[in-house]
Amino acid sequence: MGPGKGRQRKGKAKMQLKRNIGYFDGVSFIIGSIVGAGIFVSPTGVLKHSLLNVGVALTIWTASGLVSLMGALCYAELGAALPFSGGEYSHIKRGLGSLPAFVFIWTSTFTKPASNAARALLFAEYATQPFYGICPAPDVLKKCLALAVLWSLGILNGLSVKMSAWVQTVFTLLKMMALSVIAVGGIVLLVTRQKESLARFEDMFSSEIPNASQVAEAFFQGLYAYGGWWSLNYMAEEMKRPSRNIPLTVMTAVPAVIVFYLLVNISYLTVLTPKEIVSSVAVAVTWADRVIPSVSWIIPLSVAVSIFGALNCSMFTLGRLSYAGSQSGHLPLLISMLNVHSYTPAPAMIFSTTIASIFIIPSDLIMLTNYFGFSAWLMTGLTCASLIVLRYREPHLHRPYKVFLPVPFMMVAMSFFLVLAPIVWSPNMQYVYAFLFMLGSLIIYLPFIHFKLHFAFLDKITCHLQLLLEVCPADGPAEGKCE
Repeated sequence: MGPGKGRQRKGKAKMQLKRNIGYFDGVSFIIGSIVGAGIFVSPTGVLKHSLLNVGVALTIWTASGLVSLMGALCYAELGAALPFSGGEYSHIKRGLGSLPAFVFIWTSTFTKPASNAARALLFAEYATQPFYGICPAPDVLKKCLALAVLWSLGILNGLSVKMSAWVQTVFTLLKMMALSVIAVGGIVLLVTRQKESLARFEDMFSSEIPNASQVAEAFFQGLYAYGGWWSLNYMAEEMKRPSRNIPLTVMTAVPAVIVFYLLVNISYLTVLTPKEIVSSVAVAVTWADRVIPSVSWIIPLSVAVSIFGALNCSMFTLGRLSYAGSQSGHLPLLISMLNVHSYTPAPAMIFSTTIASIFIIPSDLIMLTNYFGFSAWLMTGLTCASLIVLRYREPHLHRPYKVFLPVPFMMVAMSFFLVLAPIVWSPNMQYVYAFLFMLGSLIIYLPFIHFKLHFAFLDKITCHLQLLLEVCPADGPAEGKCE
């Protein structure tokens, strides 16, 4: 008896992910994924590389947002036409084949949990600092708190999709309220101090103009701040009316973030000079000390809230990636099983949370993943290439929404520029190691995926864990084979 049906469910209900995520939940997930700590703490990179030229900096913030919107619209076409869990992984597999998809999930299995670990540690830093004043909080305390937050969110996401979506909505509203305080405060000051404030914007382009490489570096910083626009496709299988809601959600959330980012940056520039912004460790805190000193504590709290919301979204999407990879046979079968009570991918959440926890304990490991930044844009390029391939290979595929075809071509070109530029401009052996690690996926792919090497003892382990976790194979691709 192999794994799979040792724990068959009773009744007629299908064992599959439920469509519990609506339009507003989707908007919350996208905004919550994009808006992390960066806009509060260090929106200095764009301004610094723009040589303190306010006009260039605001132009780059706008351009970065528009590029992110173009990418999100490409993903919206794929998500609406192919509403399956897994995001880029599922689309790359459909468009380019099994091997590129496996390279993606192999890389993501390490880099995405490392990113979650870094977020959890950053949350712990902000959550503990008020209790220690100017002294640094003990590392052991921060790591314990980071692990507690990771597992709390992992358990929450493994128990209930509705509860996870509710938490995401609440924390997204809280962080947007904090951004609204900064944005509205800036507008009020701009109106009331007209001469003093408007003087900074009258000759926005009058200072030194950066060269091409500096503009490109500023562009990198801007795109990094918009990272997370791709998150909705990971939960496409759980979206209500995905053909309508996925494009609509993207067209609401990403432009909203662009507007908020611009207003917040204008607010910073209204209160602080460009030099003060670049030299500030936490720009929003400095802004609050100037504008609302009596309640300036609200900003560090908002940063912690923002990180928590972004971490919840990231963990939710990572669980769906692991689930999709297992359904396709690229990860162990157990990971694609669903809890018989909640219909959630509990094993996938346990798997991804465990890997993130490993990165927290010796947190130096997180530094190693910094050199995998290029892989995110490589996979974005491959996903947009998949869209182009599918347009020609499957012309009759029902597409409720179709993006203007030159857009994915532009995104492919942009993605490969963003992959090659840092490697060419600042070559480093670590990039070679990262590339070799990605190629190392072939060591696993060839015997276990291509030649389907299988060990019988793993079936027994899977069956025991299946009974322990009360999980069952999902109806469809992951259906098991044992009685």
